[in-house]
Amino acid sequence: MTERPLATTDGASTASRGPWTQRPGWMSQHLGTAIIGGIIGYLFGHWLGNAVSSNYANIVNSGQNSIADALALIFGVVGWLLGIGALNYPLAKLAGRQPGKETEVQGWSKYFRYSTNHKTVGLQYVVGVLLFLFTGGLLAMAIRTELLSPTTHFFSADTYIKIVSEHGTIMMMMATSIVVGPLGNYLVPLMIGSRRMAFPRIEAFSFWIFVAGYMVIFSALPYGGFPTGWTGYAPLQTQAGPGMVSYLFGFAVIGMGMMAAGFNIAVTIINYRAPGMTWSRLPIFVWSILATAALLTLATPTLFAAGLFGLLDKTAQTAFYVTEHGGSSYLWENLFWFFGHPEVYIMALPGFGIVGEILPVFTRKPLFAYKVGAAGMIGVSLLSFFVWQHHLFQSGINPDMRPLFMLTTELISIPTGFIYLVGMGTLYKAKIRFEIPMLFAMALYFNFLIGGVTGVFLSDVPVNVTVHGGFFVLSHFHYTIMGGLLFAFMAGLYYWLPKMTGRMMNKKIGLWHFWTMFIFFNLTFFPMFIIGLLGQPRRVFTYAKNLQGLNDFSSVSAFLLGVSFLIFFFNLVWSLYINPKKAPANPWDSLGLEWQTATPVPAHNFDRIPVILSDPYHYSEADAPAVADLGDDDRVPVTSSHDGSGAA
Repeated sequence: MTERPLATTDGASTASRGPWTQRPGWMSQHLGTAIIGGIIGYLFGHWLGNAVSSNYANIVNSGQNSIADALALIFGVVGWLLGIGALNYPLAKLAGRQPGKETEVQGWSKYFRYSTNHKTVGLQYVVGVLLFLFTGGLLAMAIRTELLSPTTHFFSADTYIKIVSEHGTIMMMMATSIVVGPLGNYLVPLMIGSRRMAFPRIEAFSFWIFVAGYMVIFSALPYGGFPTGWTGYAPLQTQAGPGMVSYLFGFAVIGMGMMAAGFNIAVTIINYRAPGMTWSRLPIFVWSILATAALLTLATPTLFAAGLFGLLDKTAQTAFYVTEHGGSSYLWENLFWFFGHPEVYIMALPGFGIVGEILPVFTRKPLFAYKVGAAGMIGVSLLSFFVWQHHLFQSGINPDMRPLFMLTTELISIPTGFIYLVGMGTLYKAKIRFEIPMLFAMALYFNFLIGGVTGVFLSDVPVNVTVHGGFFVLSHFHYTIMGGLLFAFMAGLYYWLPKMTGRMMNKKIGLWHFWTMFIFFNLTFFPMFIIGLLGQPRRVFTYAKNLQGLNDFSSVSAFLLGVSFLIFFFNLVWSLYINPKKAPANPWDSLGLEWQTATPVPAHNFDRIPVILSDPYHYSEADAPAVADLGDDDRVPVTSSHDGSGAA
């Protein structure tokens, strides 16, 4: 039987010969063996946990063996990573053997394997985040179903809070990677003129551990869920059942993936830019990803440590968050929000980077105040570490600290406003082409304006204390993140999927998707401002009867918002498989470097290292310079592993 040819990561084709144990990548490197490895690891960990805790009766509380639960999840993740092949290289090095060269299987099966090709990883992330978004959306539909009536209940109070907790946790953890994962991994090397990421194995690792983290968090449901909301506050955390172990360890696993992704992207942007790609020529999307990578690298270790401390409290009976044993529940709040508020900008900044790329293309104007926009992103990234305690105004912590954090929270609106005004300046007196990506980009500015204005109110202590824990905050949060990030993500997908897949999305179906999503998003969440001001608290499955009309209106709108996502999924299937239409190499007439390569992008990205001559925003300018010289016959071909680096 003839072995199928394999394509190397640099595009070369090789044939596999010899015994299967001697072939590159012979160790299990596909989704099936990852699942088997995860199951075996889980069962082994559970057995080991029971063996360890058998001599410590006080560890097992009310039938809950937290050590067994924790070790089962830990070994399950290790088994998953072994099964997918993520640990092949380091294990071979530890064994003193030379690892085989990574190979890329051609065809659709490569998306179910451990791949070191940044474009494959980007498309894996696209599918992953869409599936996770769909899961979280189903939980949201369950929440709105329960809130149709204050007296007739579909779920018990205990089940309802666990659904709310799972929805919030899945959505927040998915959202941290919703742009950096798919679009960051796929596009950043193309935009800076590189053939690959700085550390391809770390890039692949970040995706597969992201999937493992999702499964760990979702495993809380069969464990009985957790009642803390997505914030996991102590002392509820230490009092919760075994589902809390999934929450805490899931945050640690997701945190490892986020740190790996942030570090890899930052190194790539700093060191792998093509000649001539100076900081003043860096695309605004890359600036946004760089600012986000800094947050991922610096803020996420705090989340990792916080989850580890909580896991030790649940298993080893430490007392980091147990007040009666000398710990402090305030420690969790501070650690969590020290990560949690930069996380908001981890989600928001890439969205502004996407629309910053799209607006010049469809207005045929240079990006207004480009350097101000880049400075605003760096400013937001820095200031985001100084605002976390506005989440704790109600906690009882020293009230003398409130003015300081009220000030820092209001200050961060300044660089955020710079970024917003860059978009407004680009739209000013523009002749706009209302393509689907542009519609979603403009919707971001509408939604974010509402979220931003209400956020300024929430930074003020008296208002914050009044509406804290209510639907007003919930609505503000969804307008900022869902109304901003998710609309930007959709804009990015409609804009770049032709480059990523070689197929154009159907415009008519896309219009149906946009208008249903935009209209019903606002009809779902704007009434929640009113509901919140009228006193309805979050995470409670009953409410005053006079609020039923507004809740019913919001619930029906939410169901129709869910339909809009089904329209999007239908458009994906229709455009890619049922009625595919080949995309032109540059359907939007963009000057971006990523559009100057073939469609779909070849394995090696560029035949030769491009030399960057200007920024990519010289639309409608007379005698505008070329963006890049992609090379000609007398240019030295790209052969080094450190390609496209060394820009000043």
